[in-house]
Formats: sequence, structure tokens, C-alpha cells
Amino acid sequence: MKRQLIHPVLFLFGITLLLSSCWNEPDFSDTPKIEFLGLSPFKRLPSRGGVGGGERDSVVISLNFTDGDGDLGVNSPRNKADSAVYYSTFKDWGNYQIKVLRLVNNKYEELILPENKVLVFPRLTKEGTKGAIEGTLDFRQVFYYSRNAKITPVKFQIKIRDRSLLESNTVETDTVHVPILSQ
Repeated sequence: MKRQLIHPVLFLFGITLLLSSCWNEPDFSDTPKIEFLGLSPFKRLPSRGGVGGGERDSVVISLNFTDGDGDLGVNSPRNKADSAVYYSTFKDWGNYQIKVLRLVNNKYEELILPENKVLVFPRLTKEGTKGAIEGTLDFRQVFYYSRNAKITPVKFQIKIRDRSLLESNTVETDTVHVPILSQ
């Protein structure tokens, strides 16, 4: 009986060893690269009580990313080293930059939103881990309705950067219609 179990176990072990030896780590550049996947169907969210609880639209932007050395993201909670890199050296943006471009007179122009000034996403690998990574990043942008809001076509330009301050390519999204405060 024991002998009958040994053969299948050895066979499975051999197949596992054979398949694992065929696995090659991807060879990505150390500079992050992103690709626009799409916008989730935005939906009008009902109002709720409290500050920021007004009726709003939510848009989720999805990106694919690759990075050769896996140094994407910021420690949570942020440590002094991350703060020094992103907030002292480069005060203009964190590790995720999103520009909102609205259509005005058949031309897209940047709309500065204070909530997009310094954006960060959490560390994507464990401390001390090096190696190629790939995956998906989702970012949710919220637009509030008010009496002064007008439904406006917008699109987004996005790029990311790693802890070594290497910046990815810039991608542009499709156009969506969201409420924007009239000026």
C-alpha cells in the first residue's frame, strides 16, 4: 500500500520541479511603466450626512504597471525617509500624479484640484524585497454636485514614480462627463 502512494507522490514532485525550473523572472526596466486599462462605470452616489456627504460622482481609473526593481509605493505609516523624498525634495507631487483636463471651447485645459496635489499609494512589496513586479493600480476620483456644478467633459493624464524618483510614462484616459464647479 505504501509503495502505491510513493509513485504518484514522486511523479507530482517531479512535475512540480520541472515546471518551476521553467519559470523565468520578467525582465522589466527599473523605470516604472504604466498602461491605461480603463475607467470603471462611474456612478452617481447619493448624498449622506456630514461634511463631504453631498451627492457626487465617482470615477475609478485602472492602470497596469511594471517595475524592474519593485520599489513602488510609500511605507504606511509614512516614515521620515519617504517624507524627505516626496515632500521636502519634490513638493509638487507624491508617487502618483493625476491631472484633470476639462474641455473648454473645444480645447482641453488643466483643472487644478487641491485634493490631487500630493497623492501616494502604499508600498507594493515588503521592506527589503527587490525584484520585478507587475499589477494593477486603481485610483478613485470624486466629483461633487452643487448648484454651481456643470456637467463637463474631462479626461485624465497620469504618471507614477518610484522611491528612486524614476518617473513612468504618462498615459491619458478616455473622456467622461462629471460635475465641475462653474467659475
